[in-house]
Amino acid sequence: MHLDRFYTYLQHEKRFSANTLIAYKTDLLQFFAFIKAEADASFTDVFLIRNWIVHLLDKQTDSRSVNRKISSLKTYFRFLVREKLLAENPMSKIQSPKLAKKLPVIIREETVTALLDSDDIFENDFTGTRDKLVVEILFGTGIRLAELLSLKETDINFYENTIKIIGKRSKQRIVPLNKELLILIKEYLSIKKRQIFNNNSSKLIVTDAGTDAYPKLIYRIVQKYLGYITTQNKKSPHVLRHTFATSLLNNGADLNAIKELLGHANLSATQVYTHNSVERLKLIYKQAHPKA
Repeated sequence: MHLDRFYTYLQHEKRFSANTLIAYKTDLLQFFAFIKAEADASFTDVFLIRNWIVHLLDKQTDSRSVNRKISSLKTYFRFLVREKLLAENPMSKIQSPKLAKKLPVIIREETVTALLDSDDIFENDFTGTRDKLVVEILFGTGIRLAELLSLKETDINFYENTIKIIGKRSKQRIVPLNKELLILIKEYLSIKKRQIFNNNSSKLIVTDAGTDAYPKLIYRIVQKYLGYITTQNKKSPHVLRHTFATSLLNNGADLNAIKELLGHANLSATQVYTHNSVERLKLIYKQAHPKA
């Protein structure tokens, strides 16, 4: 099965992130656990692979999750064929289920701006300033959660008013920072410097104890403050990324520029935000046109 060899390939050649690597391992372990339950079954059996997919769908596994697992298998079998460990790729005969198109969940930009401009929501201490910076930087740069956690203080260029972001597969991009965000970063760093931490991290965002921030902390911060301005169920860091992209598009930004700011590999990933803009135009038309 050569799983360890495959994982090394993903980590060092494909340069997948730790989270993506965990997802691939989970998918493959689930697949091989299913095969193990079948007597005398071969993991290259196309019929068996289809049965596994049907099994996942019967368990009402989300279609996106099923497609991700299929993608994991396709990458795995392509690797085996490439390394001449397998003569034929059984996944060439497997089709992924069609996905229903889902629009990105966003919050109105005016609402997020009002939250960040409020004087009585965020405390003026270290925790409050850090929390505000987390929300501000997610909304102001469209940064991903993992990218935010990996940011270092040295990634901020105060001379150029930019931030260096290391994205998926270690791809680097430079994103401009607005004046308010720059002022907030300087204020945060000043307060952070005065804190007495046992462990001084080089990361930009840290815990109250000075250690590296972690995903659950960021989720708690975002959910807490978005809870002040919206009742929608989904209140995650990615919602602010979606809001950032949609706001740019609504205000006339070029789609290719948004693609670069978000760190998307393909324009197709960015084009999903055009649907939100179309929906907004429909709403404006319905409200403003006499015959709508």
